[in-house]
Amino acid sequence: MSQTSNVQVQDLLIEIGTEELPPKALHNLATALTDEITSRLNKLDLAYENTQTFATPRRLGVRITNLATAQPAQERMRRGPSLKATFDVTGMPTKAALGFAKSCGVTVGELDQEETAKGTWLVFKQQITGQPATKLIPTILTEALGALPIPKRMRWGESNAEFVRPVHWIVLLFGNKVIKAEILSIQSHNKTYGHRFHHPQPITINKPGDYTNLLRTRCMVEPDFAIRRAKIQELVQQTATTIGDGVTAVIQDGLLDEVTALCEWPVPVMGSFDPEFLKVPTEALIETMQGHQKYFPILDAAGKLLPKFITISNIESKDPTQVRIGNERVIRPRFQDAAFFWHQDRKQPLEKHLEALKKILYQKQLGSMWDKTQRLVKTSTWIASQIDLNPELAQRSALLCKCDLLSNMVGEFANLQGIIGRYLAQADQEAPEVATAIEEHYWPRHAKSSLPQTKCGQAIALADRLDNLVGIFALGIRPTGLKDPYGLRRAAVGILRILIETPLSLDLHSLVNQAAATFPVAINAAKIIEDVIDYLLERLPSYYSDQNITPDLVDAVLKTGLTIPAGIDQRIHALLEFQQLPEAESLAAAHKRIRNILRQAAATTELITTIQPTLLQAPEEKALYEKIESLRPTVQDLFNQGQYATGLRHLAHLNDSLNTFFDTVMVMVEDIPIRQNRLALLQSLTTLFGQVAEFSRLQPKAIAE
Repeated sequence: MSQTSNVQVQDLLIEIGTEELPPKALHNLATALTDEITSRLNKLDLAYENTQTFATPRRLGVRITNLATAQPAQERMRRGPSLKATFDVTGMPTKAALGFAKSCGVTVGELDQEETAKGTWLVFKQQITGQPATKLIPTILTEALGALPIPKRMRWGESNAEFVRPVHWIVLLFGNKVIKAEILSIQSHNKTYGHRFHHPQPITINKPGDYTNLLRTRCMVEPDFAIRRAKIQELVQQTATTIGDGVTAVIQDGLLDEVTALCEWPVPVMGSFDPEFLKVPTEALIETMQGHQKYFPILDAAGKLLPKFITISNIESKDPTQVRIGNERVIRPRFQDAAFFWHQDRKQPLEKHLEALKKILYQKQLGSMWDKTQRLVKTSTWIASQIDLNPELAQRSALLCKCDLLSNMVGEFANLQGIIGRYLAQADQEAPEVATAIEEHYWPRHAKSSLPQTKCGQAIALADRLDNLVGIFALGIRPTGLKDPYGLRRAAVGILRILIETPLSLDLHSLVNQAAATFPVAINAAKIIEDVIDYLLERLPSYYSDQNITPDLVDAVLKTGLTIPAGIDQRIHALLEFQQLPEAESLAAAHKRIRNILRQAAATTELITTIQPTLLQAPEEKALYEKIESLRPTVQDLFNQGQYATGLRHLAHLNDSLNTFFDTVMVMVEDIPIRQNRLALLQSLTTLFGQVAEFSRLQPKAIAE
């Protein structure tokens, strides 16, 4: 037992031994267990130094270092009546004082007094001794296990205990002593079990600090998930490099996590397969190895798939050759299936599937996939005319983009839709742009994934997502809260990313109108055009928040009414540069003042837009007018070229003239023509700046940052 600052502490070890836990949930379960335990320790004021989480296929565990052996003592104070109400005129305790003392279990003379700004009061102070940790820990663990994110719990044997898998042992060790408790119908002790095959016998843990070393050196178990994961990654790469220079293994994070959760003592095994299978699309072979067998594919220095793989065994076999042969035998029939499906799909061209698309329902009211394809042809053809793309390529790509849904390969490998379409289009000698677009029209597949790189791919990708949005919105089915069954949020973000990041200067009004025009009159898609545009623009603050761009910048640009995402993006990044200028905060404040003046003036004065130089009287207003007019041609030319940041740097030179104007010139004078002229001068300034953003919407805090 160690002691720090007069607080006695011990290390705590908790281990839940189970049957094989779900591999995809293992890491989250282990992390959640640690979080649930520590949150309860904090709530009960049981201090500790650090935690270490353990997770293997057969155990969840946590070690907590320097955990206080008891809660700290606490002083509890109850306030009673005021001192004035404590004694009567004869000096005897009042009923109020006697009643308070009785409720506290003491006499009036044993009570203390507390002085406050409002007077002196009787108080009862009580020292409460903290409960020992050994008494609290079993309850903490029971509650933590009950709070784990387990969708469906199971029972086993005759016990009523429920957990994600049957539990076989519980370690509950505090210092060198076992905390006796029954958890999940299992009596706690200090015995753990090693590798199922290499060390199935129990082994005693004398103190928590011995745990990891015992498992590693005597039990052939690496209990730390992160260490085991790093070890597997290292072993796989080392094994791959034995093949030759530049050879690498494909290590996907999700697969690495799953393999880590499937073994306690990783041993790499390299196998091979018939090179004839390399005639099958690479992605299908990789999908088979990763998805079905949990193998790591191997690429040569040029990035081409080699007829080899690496698997991680959970045993140090006396005959590793047999382990290799067994894995090679298992993968062969799966590859044979893939080869058969590929051969069958090659027997007819993609175009032959068009008629069959009529039998695949897209949405009951919106028709079949064939109906959707016809809409995509029209929309993508129009987009092609706007982005300097051969319309025939767009038409052909849109016509064939959904045909691979009827292929045997996509039926077996659903994740490869689009990819298989590209391979089949290439085999059919379709134009390279068409083959690429068939795959790219599914991009981006996820929030941060790659965008279509070709104009043809971009056109079909936009048309497909616009069709989804307009069609589903027209039916009145819109995302609400967490429900988005048609993936409309993802579709909207995909549209914005393509338009902004490729970039394409297309107007949302034109795009949505064109998509709506392709639907039958009965759908009445025209009625939701503005709703769809609003929905798309509402996604922008979230999109930019991922780039640490504050909402006020986005709002300032959107207030201009612009609906071209690429132009919106240019202006937002121009504002980011503008924020760094020393004049930024002053100019934004001036625009707020101008907005308020113009709004109030509109109620009493007829606003005009033409400035009459002859009505400019004060030297300061003349100077401001001359400064604006001297900058206007250069700034306007820069804005017309999309160089908004440079234009704003020029306009920043107006800061001194504008401040001087407000310091010396009264706008709302009695003389109406002079007043109207000065308002027109301010209006001309906001109009010039307003081509970039509504500067009055910028927040001072954002500018200061």
